[in-house]
Amino acid sequence: MVRRDFQNLSVLRVREARRLADAGLYDGAYYLGGIAIECALKSAIARATQRYEFPDLERTRRVYTHNLEILLKLSGLDTKLDDAEPHVQDAWARARSWNVETRYQTGRARADVLEFLEAVAGRRGVLRWLKQHW
Repeated sequence: MVRRDFQNLSVLRVREARRLADAGLYDGAYYLGGIAIECALKSAIARATQRYEFPDLERTRRVYTHNLEILLKLSGLDTKLDDAEPHVQDAWARARSWNVETRYQTGRARADVLEFLEAVAGRRGVLRWLKQHW
């Protein structure tokens, strides 16, 4: 996959998450909202990779994760997040609670999912900030 693939997937997963939420399918919406952030972070990692660079094996292994905190650090955006607007930091604080294991969970509350999707992809959400860096 290339950087553009991750960008397209991020946008697509947000669109799917919103449709699921509109249909009352909150568990799937929550899961796909997190995947959207994961794809955006992987796009930022790809951007930071130098052309013709021979990748460090350990770093390469670490990017094959679903952990948003680790991906943020590997993208180098963790330090930029410290300087981001407070609303971006607040959105990240909410979005980072996601983990891939949510695919096996059910019973998410509507309000929780809508709040999460707002933090992910709302007008002041973290995805908007990530798009500036991917």
